[in-house]
Amino acid sequence: MNAAIKQTLDDFHLRHTSCREEVLDTFFTANYALAHHDIEESLKDDFDRVTIYRTLKTFVDKGILHKVLDDEGGLKYALCREACAHDHHHDHVHFKCEQCGLTTCLENTLIPAVSLPSGYSRKETNLLIQGVCSLCNKNIAI
Repeated sequence: MNAAIKQTLDDFHLRHTSCREEVLDTFFTANYALAHHDIEESLKDDFDRVTIYRTLKTFVDKGILHKVLDDEGGLKYALCREACAHDHHHDHVHFKCEQCGLTTCLENTLIPAVSLPSGYSRKETNLLIQGVCSLCNKNIAI
């Protein structure tokens, strides 16, 4: 087992199960946001969809993952980095590439402050920017 996976489960006081280890490995390897379906496809021979769903929910509840809204009305998950893992703070921008379809967290790009009308209270804010990522822009320029 990867040392980072073991350390992550230990840091968040989670029991080591093969599903948790495999799901974490999938996120560490991908380095971009994944939908439940993406994870299910890669692990379908080992775990059922409910077990994967419960694992994702546990990781979100613990602050290992955060939810990312997708432009197609779906939901994706991304690893929490140092900035959000300690206080589960996700006020950063997400970027979806129109060429490769990958959604990534732009950790150092903050969502601008939004002033809400009286009587409204903010729980969370999501900002998804769509365009062409740096990797695809390099391929276009060639």
